[in-house]
Amino acid sequence: MPLLGVEKGALPRSNQAEAPVPLVQRPLPPARSPRDRERKVRGAGPRRRRPAAQVGPGPRSGTMPLGLRVKKKDKSKETCALVEGEPEGADGSHLPAPPRSPARLVFYTQLAHGSATGRVENFSNIRELYAKIAGVFEISPSEILYCTLNTPKVDMEKLLGSQIGLEDFIFAHVKGIKKSVNVYKSEDSLGLTITDNGTGCAFIKRIKEGSIIDSVKTICVGDHIESINGENIVGWRHFDVAKKLKELKKEELFTMNLIEPKKAFEIEPRSKAGNTSTGKIGTGRETLRLRSKGPATVEEVPSENNAKAIEKVDGLLETYMGIRDIELATTIFEAGKDKRNPDEFAVALDKTLGDFAFPDEFVFDVWGAVSDARRGL
Repeated sequence: MPLLGVEKGALPRSNQAEAPVPLVQRPLPPARSPRDRERKVRGAGPRRRRPAAQVGPGPRSGTMPLGLRVKKKDKSKETCALVEGEPEGADGSHLPAPPRSPARLVFYTQLAHGSATGRVENFSNIRELYAKIAGVFEISPSEILYCTLNTPKVDMEKLLGSQIGLEDFIFAHVKGIKKSVNVYKSEDSLGLTITDNGTGCAFIKRIKEGSIIDSVKTICVGDHIESINGENIVGWRHFDVAKKLKELKKEELFTMNLIEPKKAFEIEPRSKAGNTSTGKIGTGRETLRLRSKGPATVEEVPSENNAKAIEKVDGLLETYMGIRDIELATTIFEAGKDKRNPDEFAVALDKTLGDFAFPDEFVFDVWGAVSDARRGL
């Protein structure tokens, strides 16, 4: 029987003389890294290049997923310095830490006619502030006419506007006695300057000496105007009330229903407001800026030049529109401080305060005040 794999008549390979094989010098195998030697010992085999058609990082059968046995790199000093939970960028660098939450701001308050002291916090605008004060003293927010800073008197120089010093004490003036007054309009100008508290309560901020209103002694600075000739104006802005009074016909009698603020036991003479709507703005301290839109922010008080410009704008509001509003004056000034010419300023006013329809003369005069502030005048 012939041997398997051997042709018939041929001798087995072991009995045949073998021809000498020439020596061929083969290149040495490439040196393997310790990681490859370790993989060989463990049976995983050297790492192979993945075919180009294969997509996805999933492991192949019979092998461990790449990177599982890779020794973790030591964290650099910069990485180790990160606090727990600090985010890292894609390149391993740490991202800037998120801004810290603002400090807790607490203000002390009383009712101007007398009360215990309360505390208010976490408000962003006048309406929220009034709600907080009302909650402290268990009254309705609509009962609050306005607030003054650091004095319980009806002092329009200290009227709370859009800024509160971080150390200011807030006095809330609430509704008191109602009164109805008849006024004969013998001249075009009544001599009234109107403002409002930001929540729909318009009141008298200034009475011009020798004017028609000055002759009616029952009308006082600080009185809330509730209605004119029977028309309820609660909720109107100050410029709408001023326009209503200006449109009253000359040589006619009209009626105003007023509400004066509740007073303490002492009786004081009627106060006369000064030329500005706020007291002198100090320097070197921070204030809480209240905004009708957006959160309140802590800001440095305006510089002396900017404060003068804002007061000028407030005076122009009284001259052209018969109102005083330091918040509105500040907004107007900020709209123009970075503009290059009056045309850009007018466009900015139309975008932010288009409802007011400011006359061109007013815009030009305000631009002059803004320009003076830039030059330090």
